Amino acid sequence: MIFDRINRRFLWQATALVAAALLWLCAASPARAQTADKACAVVLMHGKWGNPQAIGFFGRRLEPACTVKSIDMPWSARRGYDVPYPQALEQIADEVRQFRAQGFQRVLLAGHSFGANAALAYMAQHGDADGVIALAPGHSPAFTYRRGIGREAVDEARAKVAAGEGAAMLTMADLNQGQTRNVRMRADVLLSYFDPEGLGHMPGTAERFKKAVPFLWVIGTQDPLYPAGEAFAYAKAPPHPASRYLVVEAGHVNTPDVAVEQVKGWIAGLP
Repeated sequence: MIFDRINRRFLWQATALVAAALLWLCAASPARAQTADKACAVVLMHGKWGNPQAIGFFGRRLEPACTVKSIDMPWSARRGYDVPYPQALEQIADEVRQFRAQGFQRVLLAGHSFGANAALAYMAQHGDADGVIALAPGHSPAFTYRRGIGREAVDEARAKVAAGEGAAMLTMADLNQGQTRNVRMRADVLLSYFDPEGLGHMPGTAERFKKAVPFLWVIGTQDPLYPAGEAFAYAKAPPHPASRYLVVEAGHVNTPDVAVEQVKGWIAGLP
């Protein structure tokens, strides 16, 4: 009788332990699956005078490896530089925070042309992303200023801002891959994007990354910036073992589409 009671007690305890283990597995498995599903997110930014749809095809090809959100930036054709550069970076920060709140383990910034410029500026100003994909980086205010393109407007904007007249409206010639168009914006907004030593100057923002992160610089052999090489900005960023300078046979516009499979491979290989 005593042994029967001991055996029944042992059987009850064992059954309870098995039931508890099964309950834990049922609860934990969805959590693990959800975490796996949210391993990677990408904030994707278009180039100058573009729009989210223009870069959206590239973004869709990154899925399902990463969840991608393409956003409408202030330099789009629709918005026309409607807010200063620091406010554009706050827009990116909002997207990064939303992805973090959703439980994504890795949040990357990817941008084409001016969007790549913004990714570098973001790492210098905020610095909380987990990696940067710079596709055919563009917008070089120091270069255009030296050539005299928009110089008078930049100098006037600087004087207006110094005099407390940042809200004054100015017109300047904006250069984009050999084409120019007149754009009109506030003096403080103009200076924020076109100051040759400001947030748009990629050599300066690259060396001011707040932390070392995996950094993929993708440049086409027909891109105007290709002759500048790694030393222009890529080599100025804090070194990371997963960083890579990738050269593809492409021009400025089609670099994202030409490089997409190599970009996916780089993301898959991140530590």
